[in-house]
Amino acid sequence: MAASAGLTILGCGALAKELVELIEQFPEGQVELTCLPASWHNTPEKIVPGLRTKIKNLKKKNRTIIVAYGDCGTGGDIDVLLAEEDVERIAGPHCYEMYMGKAQFDDEMEAELGTFFVTDYMVRHFERIVMKGMGLRAHPELRDMYFQHYTRFLYLAQVEDDKLKAKAIDCAAELGLRFEYRLTGYGEFNTFLRQAAVHK
Repeated sequence: MAASAGLTILGCGALAKELVELIEQFPEGQVELTCLPASWHNTPEKIVPGLRTKIKNLKKKNRTIIVAYGDCGTGGDIDVLLAEEDVERIAGPHCYEMYMGKAQFDDEMEAELGTFFVTDYMVRHFERIVMKGMGLRAHPELRDMYFQHYTRFLYLAQVEDDKLKAKAIDCAAELGLRFEYRLTGYGEFNTFLRQAAVHK
């Protein structure tokens, strides 16, 4: 078997900024990143076909592939595909658990089931993803319908950024939720990437 031409992370576009920052810790060219559009969270039926095409092309180039994706609304179809292709995915159903670790995420859910989790990406794009994406700008009355069972807005921060934190506080207020903050860093992503790079 020919030697691997290198390691490629196949990731969700919503994680691109964080994954690029993690890749920078490795020697230039050792790890590469390719992403599918973050907007596909709204059309999850596109994700598995998109991953299949990317994996096929990367295997032709003899790349070692790892996947940085949650289930993202595919109903388990991502894991079915990756099992068929013998490609490893970071553990966890969604990025909130990946950033926090399963034990801490489970503790937070047990402490307060009505938690709306957000990440740096979601805070940066809150207007597009939540206010417009969920129709709250056009129909403010939907806020109480969507969030009637939520009590807190839990910001999982990947980096310390006072401006982002201040924006997150405003976002929580706009949704009428109590604000809480956890600095998670890159969580399980850092370990996952380091282990993959070592065993490539």
